[in-house]
Amino acid sequence: MCRISCAGNARRVGRVVQRGKRVRFASLGSGSRGNGTLVEADGTCVLLDCGFSVRETERRLGRLGYAGEDLTAIVVTHEHSDHVRGVAALSRKYALPIWCSHGTAVAARLDGAVHYIDVHEPLAFGALQVRPFSVPHDAREPCQFVFSDGSARLGVLTDTGMPTPHIREHLDGCEALLLEANHDPDMLALGPYPEALKARVSGNYGHLSNVQAAKLLEALDRSRLRHIVAAHLSDKNNTPALAQLALSGALGCEDNWIQIASQDAGLDWRSL
Repeated sequence: MCRISCAGNARRVGRVVQRGKRVRFASLGSGSRGNGTLVEADGTCVLLDCGFSVRETERRLGRLGYAGEDLTAIVVTHEHSDHVRGVAALSRKYALPIWCSHGTAVAARLDGAVHYIDVHEPLAFGALQVRPFSVPHDAREPCQFVFSDGSARLGVLTDTGMPTPHIREHLDGCEALLLEANHDPDMLALGPYPEALKARVSGNYGHLSNVQAAKLLEALDRSRLRHIVAAHLSDKNNTPALAQLALSGALGCEDNWIQIASQDAGLDWRSL
């Protein structure tokens, strides 16, 4: 297991950041205009993707009680601009290491403090354990992640064209899931996208629909599930209500139990 220490990571003087021992997570924003997720455990805080400008990232971090100086590392899922737009600049400004697959680094032209992820090997950042896994998506070497403090687990799955047994194996038994519910199939079919883009989004290397996300949920071991967050919703081809309806149907719960990571407001902290 590869370990890096957060010792020496600068903290802003005179400001107290509330931290917990257990895993918690929050979204800076989720959607086609930018993505970013904070995952924290015992003072170690990792930013998963950074699809916003540095200034906008700083604003959204501040909304969650954090600043660039409080981050330990940036972990990247893949090279699409809504996930990497601010990665290099934020890394330079705050001397943050970047962790991603070799294919992602090449495709995104990332340089500097880049460390390569082997999707078959776990990582650890301080108290935070990270298990990468490969996914089908139209990117160079995309991966998604399960985060843990050794007890509770958060599974993150966005930008995935279809569920696979490999994905189910990694997400079984998680306490929390941040799960892509990108589009409603009918809205996509009748919507404004060109036919080629509709085919890409709905294809096996595109994005999970509400229906696919619900079927994946049904197939998982949900015995420990405490949080389910619908993420990466399309502005044009989905609505929060439709995503909640699909996922709540799979779980047999009230619609409002399904949380939404929105494009503009993100999602406030949730603790495991």
